[in-house]
Amino acid sequence: MRSLSIAATGMLAQQRNVEVISNNLANMNTTAFMRRRTEFHDLLYQNLRRVGGTSSDAGTVVPTGVQLGLGVKLAAVYRIHEQGNLSATDNTFDLAVQGKGFFQIELPTGETAYTRDGTFQLNADGEIVTHDGYPLQPGITVPDNAVDVSINASGEVLVKLEGQVDLQNVGQIQIATFPNDAGLQAHGDNLYLETPASGNPTTGNPGAVGFGTILQGFLETANVNAVEEISNLISAQRAYEMNSKVIQTSDDMMGTLTNIR
Repeated sequence: MRSLSIAATGMLAQQRNVEVISNNLANMNTTAFMRRRTEFHDLLYQNLRRVGGTSSDAGTVVPTGVQLGLGVKLAAVYRIHEQGNLSATDNTFDLAVQGKGFFQIELPTGETAYTRDGTFQLNADGEIVTHDGYPLQPGITVPDNAVDVSINASGEVLVKLEGQVDLQNVGQIQIATFPNDAGLQAHGDNLYLETPASGNPTTGNPGAVGFGTILQGFLETANVNAVEEISNLISAQRAYEMNSKVIQTSDDMMGTLTNIR
């Protein structure tokens, strides 16, 4: 009885769907989190009567045939790179990218990671780093005697030094874009890594053609819509229940066969 295994694949698919939805809801307050969406594919079909086959020696063709599906499978968990809302923090080193682009972060391994999370701070040497201490690339150091730091929309880091009137440029923030943002590999800690699917990064100054701009004192919020996720959760729960009902019905049908005397 194929319905048992078919319904089992349906239950497993909805279990994965609920796991993705729960991860979205769990990260509602994660800075710059990109929500995920599950994509499903139907499995192979068993041909009991092949469509397009001849049904007689006169050359008549079977118009539809008989194809029985074998269930469903998880095809992909797609990351939706939609701009989240911008939340004002008034923190000097909180930065948000308006438009396309990722901040470049140097990992301890020497690899370059990418993030939309602009929660930056200064370390003991005055370098701009993430909350884990990973430096922003290209590296920028703020002098100890700086009394004010301003970062403009083009990514220029301007500081006012004690006893001076004019602002001094101490560095230029560059951001990176990819042909396929969804192809980036999630590394955790709000970081992404380049993959063959994402394509090679293109770096440039914020505000240039094809690049977003920098907004100081703001952070990008998660693009999770709680109402939509709860609606999807209810839909997945109902689909799971219906597949479990199919298994129960199939079991009852098999029980009827065994009770035949």
